[in-house]
Amino acid sequence: MVPGLKVLLFLSLHLLQGVKSSMVHLNNNGYEGVVIAINPSVPEDDRLIQSIKEMVTQASTYLFEASKGRFYFRNVSILVPMTWKSKYEYLTPKQESYDKADVIVAEPYLKYGDDPYTLQYGQCGDRGQYIHFTPNFLLTDNLPLYGPRGRVFVHEWAHLRWGVFDEYNTDRPFYMSGKNKIEATRCSTGISGRNVVHECQGGSCITRQCRRDAKTGLHEPKCTFIPNKSQAARDSIMFMQSLDSVVEFCTEKTHNTEAPNLQNKMCNRKSTWDVIKESADFQNASPMTGTKIPPPPTFSLLKTKQRVVCLVLDKSGSMNSGNPVTRLTQMNQAAELYLIQIIEKESLVGMVTFDSTATIQNNLIRMVNESSHLEISAKLPQEAGGGTSICSGLREGLKAITSSNQRTSGSEIVLLTDGEDDQISSCFEEVKHSGAIIHTIALGPSAAKELETLSTMTGGLRFYSSEDINGLIDAFSGISSRSGDISQQALQLESKALNITGKGLVKGTVLVDSTVGNDTFFVVTWMTQKPEIILQDPKGNKYTTSDFRDDKLNIRSVRLRIPGIAETGTWTYSLLNKNARSQLLTVTVTTRTRSPTTLPVIATAHMSHKTAQYPSPMIVYARVSQGFLPVLGANVTAFIEAEDGHRVTLELWDNGAGADTLKNDGIYSRYFTDFHGNGRYSLKVNAQARKNTTKLNLKQPNKSLYITGYIENDQIVMNPPKPEVPDATGAPVEDFSRLTSGGSFTVSGAPPGGNHAHVFPPSKVTDLEAEFKGSHIHLTWTAPGKVLDRGREMRKMRVIDSGCPSRWTRSRAHVYPVLIGFCAL
Repeated sequence: MVPGLKVLLFLSLHLLQGVKSSMVHLNNNGYEGVVIAINPSVPEDDRLIQSIKEMVTQASTYLFEASKGRFYFRNVSILVPMTWKSKYEYLTPKQESYDKADVIVAEPYLKYGDDPYTLQYGQCGDRGQYIHFTPNFLLTDNLPLYGPRGRVFVHEWAHLRWGVFDEYNTDRPFYMSGKNKIEATRCSTGISGRNVVHECQGGSCITRQCRRDAKTGLHEPKCTFIPNKSQAARDSIMFMQSLDSVVEFCTEKTHNTEAPNLQNKMCNRKSTWDVIKESADFQNASPMTGTKIPPPPTFSLLKTKQRVVCLVLDKSGSMNSGNPVTRLTQMNQAAELYLIQIIEKESLVGMVTFDSTATIQNNLIRMVNESSHLEISAKLPQEAGGGTSICSGLREGLKAITSSNQRTSGSEIVLLTDGEDDQISSCFEEVKHSGAIIHTIALGPSAAKELETLSTMTGGLRFYSSEDINGLIDAFSGISSRSGDISQQALQLESKALNITGKGLVKGTVLVDSTVGNDTFFVVTWMTQKPEIILQDPKGNKYTTSDFRDDKLNIRSVRLRIPGIAETGTWTYSLLNKNARSQLLTVTVTTRTRSPTTLPVIATAHMSHKTAQYPSPMIVYARVSQGFLPVLGANVTAFIEAEDGHRVTLELWDNGAGADTLKNDGIYSRYFTDFHGNGRYSLKVNAQARKNTTKLNLKQPNKSLYITGYIENDQIVMNPPKPEVPDATGAPVEDFSRLTSGGSFTVSGAPPGGNHAHVFPPSKVTDLEAEFKGSHIHLTWTAPGKVLDRGREMRKMRVIDSGCPSRWTRSRAHVYPVLIGFCAL
């Protein structure tokens, strides 16, 4: 084995456990590689950096105590945006970037509060995506509302790192216990307080006892649990870390299994400490001995640099395969689209081509105008031949970067190949040492299996394209800005392959919504003969074939850039096949946000894991959002393709059942079990607005608990009321369409066929609800499919049960445990 390869393979396997390529790792009890990134839209303010340092330092000590001496924060990088002024203490990032940060600092979209939260939608024990703090939270005295900022950070860190969930429930703040007593939803039950209604009118306020609601059997909706300021209970951090006495997570002994909270729902009623104990962090860390306080964390200040990208493209003999369009032509079509339509302005871009040797075609060129793009695209390879030496290509890619007076650390290489190379591991250590980020695109089933190791160990993206004519375009379109500046990011509105008969005509539409329209391109490709094109905007203005620019490289594509801002509304196109034989055509439409201050709807997608060992099911996740707020009611569809060409279409749901963690959080998900053999699979997702039903959720799920008040010296001291969110789930979203690539994943141990009906059971019911209907009990739940959430459409079930007779059997009580509390009334 090549020296260093064993270490790199271990690193790769370790990183593959999480979907997001976080740089965090645990080293002798200390977390290293934590990245806190400030959004480019945040005005420069040195107080933010000082507040972050104080928060992390405080959190480190609290985390050390809460973990019983196992964990603390050793070093943290704070990444400031390019929009801030340069300072001597700002270092150049290596692989740190905004899109891979563990914590982001950004303004909320629509100013309805500064609640900290963690974007977390995986299963129990799965790591979250990121923690979001607002500048106002970091700069304002929030002590009475959330508790010390360091404690809030530890609460959110437990979400992010260990995949535990909140032990409160603002939607169901009370429940009926097995002892026929109304309890506040909390953990542990040792936290004491009073259930009251606090009402203010004019200048006077009254506090009274809560009344029972006849419909639910619980307290009335206005009732609130007010904790005592002074407590004896030491847990739990996932309920109310703001209490001085709370310094632990709920354990098996103190955990409240009856509480209707997300921790019980998602983790089969396990305590948060039990989940943490099962984590890789806990398994690899023993308590530190001889110290009560951990060493203080160290901080590095980094400033985002201009993006540097080098394309490293395969032109070996196997790239000649394909008829009538070769792989080489498909690669050139996609690479040209990337250079002209995807890469951000002012980026530095170079290109290397390779077969058995490699050649620098372009050193880095700054993308400032059309001539910059053409200077590089003119060097795209026109002929294929020779062997495949991936390391030669990578080495020349690194050389193209350094010869242009740029550092390889933090620079990006887009590596595309269709071939195998038994020497690829010989440059792994060199690539790792360079600090470059390698995005890999595997073209066809024979592409080197080690590509995923390259992308994983460097924090890059990974894609797979079969002979699908759109696959490479979708892959290149997925390699967009990493800076957090949404105005820089290209968005795909359409990517469609059309099989058109000889002399046939096909028509279609593309929706351009009002949040986008800048830098809009329509691209048409063909296999045998250029079609006749007519494109019409919403106002009736027409563009014809002569308006589309022919490509000078003979790569069978034409492109139209819409002048200025594209008209909002539905664009229509028609393509006439002038050839007597049928052929495949593609239509691709990309655009950018209408203005730097306009936040468009964004769709992102990924699988729950980058590798799957059959028969472990995987979950498809798609997030649809505007700013940081969830978009509800969208029609979201996933397209998954295996190496053998088998395609699966899945409608994704945001219904809180099956694979979906939380209803109405803008995360659309579904189990994927339709495996067709081993190898690489690709994922693409389409999100569209449903007319008159798509809305913006103005409430951010999974946020820190806003403390309404405390009882101190037997007096209730109320905090300011939380800002009201008007029409929380009623803000309409106009019609839109987005496409996004979810990259690739690999499967092993799977049979070649697709029949797995007896391998995967139905998914469990997680949303059983019960309420009184007169003298009856009304049950509702989402029925699972035959195979997890598939086999039949999951649907809402309703049953009216005739009271609570003694004839209930033990098995029935097991199926309907929620009834136990009702029947105790």
